[in-house]
Amino acid sequence: MLEKGKISAFQMAIMMYPVIVGTAIMSVPAITADFAKNDMWLSPIWASFFGFLAVYTAFQLHKLYPGQTIIQYSEQIIGRIPSKIISFIFLLFYIQVNGEDARIYADFVIGSFLNQTPIIVVISTMILISAFAVRGGIEVVARVAQLFLPLFVFSLVIILVLLLPELEIKNMFPIMENGIIPSIKAAALPQSWFAQFLLIAFFLPYLSDVEKGPKWGMIAVFTVMLTFIVTNLIILFLFGATTASHNYPLLSAARYISIADFFEHLESIIMAMWVAGVFIKFSVVYYAIVLAIAQWLKLSDYRPIVFPVGLLTVLFSFWGYPNQMVVEYYDIFVWTYYSLLVQTLLPLLLLLITILRGGKRQKRNSPS
Repeated sequence: MLEKGKISAFQMAIMMYPVIVGTAIMSVPAITADFAKNDMWLSPIWASFFGFLAVYTAFQLHKLYPGQTIIQYSEQIIGRIPSKIISFIFLLFYIQVNGEDARIYADFVIGSFLNQTPIIVVISTMILISAFAVRGGIEVVARVAQLFLPLFVFSLVIILVLLLPELEIKNMFPIMENGIIPSIKAAALPQSWFAQFLLIAFFLPYLSDVEKGPKWGMIAVFTVMLTFIVTNLIILFLFGATTASHNYPLLSAARYISIADFFEHLESIIMAMWVAGVFIKFSVVYYAIVLAIAQWLKLSDYRPIVFPVGLLTVLFSFWGYPNQMVVEYYDIFVWTYYSLLVQTLLPLLLLLITILRGGKRQKRNSPS
């Protein structure tokens, strides 16, 4: 048995929230504003459909193949060789996800705060700390998320509340001046973040209360959607038509805060929020990767491969994404379609094949 730990459905929801919000919160307002203008707050609603779909697909497959992850039951569905190929696609995809997020994290930290720090130091330290959490198992990752999520949420709430006196609600009008299409186009990239809820397919076998899983999975998607809507509205009320011109609108908003010429320069709060959110996200995705590799290679323990996978992630963050321009190009022209294929279409294909075969259930009920 690769993992003996157990987590609750509530802990799973806590783990998944920063997986999506952790890195996207900084860039989503600018991305959606670029296409949707003052309808940017609508885009997370359309994008969340892919999150709900991912949760539904993962739980339907888990009902048919209880006690197994998507890496394991794909072999039961499509056979050994095709499943090895699809599993490799999943593994490569999520390693790339962590590699890109590591690069985005480092670029933000160095560009905004630690200008003289080598980028390899910023990336490597975060990956190393995440590796120690992952080696502790799924229970440690869940407890780390419980520990740091309040810091993330509290920091975000503080920033948004302090911005309230500066907001202009008129910036959201007129609503849907050019129809609904711009806000739907703006949802193309955010949908790929919501689709990362497919990661729960790696955690479902280890839930102590799996019957509550669908409810908490849907609650997590709704909470992420609500977070993006509120954040987009606050940024829109503050910057209006200039939102798209800010690379990190939330950071710019924090610098905008000034109360009595004393309570100002709150970038440190953004830094704390960013580091906490990214740490949880790295740990969760990192754990899913090493667990999947161990199952793919039929290993008896995933811990020996934790540090090698961390090194591979560091290498991906440099080889795949040498600078911010490449990251932006990749997100717009590759990531959206790549995510749609891997996180939405492939799981739906597995579910469709299972249904066409009569919904055959797997007899094994214990995770391995």
